Formats: sequence, structure tokens, C-alpha cells
Amino acid sequence: MIILPAIDIKDGRCVRLYQGDYAKVTTYDDDPVQVALRWQEAGAQWLHVVDLDGARQGEPVNAELIGRIRAATMMHIEVGGGMRSLAYIEQVLNLGIERVILGTVVLANRPLLLEALQRWRERIVVGLDARDGFVATAGWYDTSQVKATELATELCALGVPRFIYTDIARDGLLQGPNLPAMAEMQRAASCPLIASGGVSSLDDLRALATLDVEGVIVGKALYTGAIDLAEALRKTEQGER
Repeated sequence: MIILPAIDIKDGRCVRLYQGDYAKVTTYDDDPVQVALRWQEAGAQWLHVVDLDGARQGEPVNAELIGRIRAATMMHIEVGGGMRSLAYIEQVLNLGIERVILGTVVLANRPLLLEALQRWRERIVVGLDARDGFVATAGWYDTSQVKATELATELCALGVPRFIYTDIARDGLLQGPNLPAMAEMQRAASCPLIASGGVSSLDDLRALATLDVEGVIVGKALYTGAIDLAEALRKTEQGER
């Protein structure tokens, strides 16, 4: 199971939102590049970056900063936030980013998703962010009437190579992941799944490992010190339970 430390960028800073609420922001560092280097030094092989300004505005806002993270590190990087056109996807991939995360666009513009899969299949990830089991869009401002599990099944059939599943109600609370919802999503999706939201301890990581998810994104727990990344990576690599 891969551990992906998260860097959420807002106004050029490394922040965390409370349950996706842009009015409830905690700033953890003014320099996301230095944060990325810290996670690399701890041993991370992958980095999960979200352009929160981009998610809100519908286009990449922090591409220059993300490019500096790319230039400064050797990690594989996936980026989400504002990827709502082929040009925006290409712009970010051209920075040398390994994967781009599509969210809102999979509901709003299915032809774009299909074209993106045709052009960059293995470099595309679909982020399914759910509130009470229903897909949320537009930086979590809107909640659709589409069930996340049903959408996952449908998109797997279209060739989506992997998903990130976030339970918004758990995100940023350090109360543990929603394991039943994650297990339900794992059953619905026939392709690899990356878990996100609520991870607060090594025990949470062990529990997710039993679900055979491909990876898990860890954010706030790293910034508060609840999880030591180097220790978590070591124990995950050793397959400890």
C-alpha cells in the first residue's frame, strides 16, 4: 500500500481545510516546496497535490508553484484542482507531473473524460469525493444526486485506470476513515482505489491495508504529528499489521 502525503495549496501556502470548507483554513507552512522536500526526505515515493484555488476557480491557479515542487523533488506527483479542460490537463502534465486528477469534469463533461483517457490513460485519475455517499463537485461546494459507487462502476467500464475516494465528512477531522464506505467503494470499483479522508493513526493505515487499497492519502495527521511519515512508510513497506 502506497502512502501519499498531501499538500493542499491555497494562496501559495500549504493549508488544510475543515471538511472542505474554504472559510475554515489552517495554514501549516508558507512554503509548499519545503514541505515537499520534507516528505521526500522522510522517504515518500509519491506526493498528492491539490490546487485548492484551482478547484474553486475551475482552472489551474498554482501551476508555477507546482512546477517548482516538481523541479525540487524526485517523487512521483499527482495533481488535482481545476482540471476542467484538455488544455489545463496538458498544461499540468507538461510540468513533468505523473498523474492528473479529474473531479467535477467527469460529471459535467463526459466527452472530455473520454478524450483525456484516450490521450493520457495511465496518467489520469478520477477523484470521487462523496458526501453521504453522493458525489460532490466544484471544490465540494455542490453535491450531486449521483451515487459514488454507481459512478465508479460506470467509469471503470469506460476505462478509468484508478480512483481516489474521499469521504468528505471524515476529511480533516482525524477521526479515522469511513471503512464501511471504503469497502463498499472497493467492491464497486474493478480498478485500483486510493483512500482519502480521516486517517489519523498507524492503526487507520493498518485497517485500510486490510481492504487491499492501492494507496492512502495522508494529510492533517502528518501536519499535526499524529503520524510520523518515516515510521508509517517503514511499517507499510514491512507489511506490519
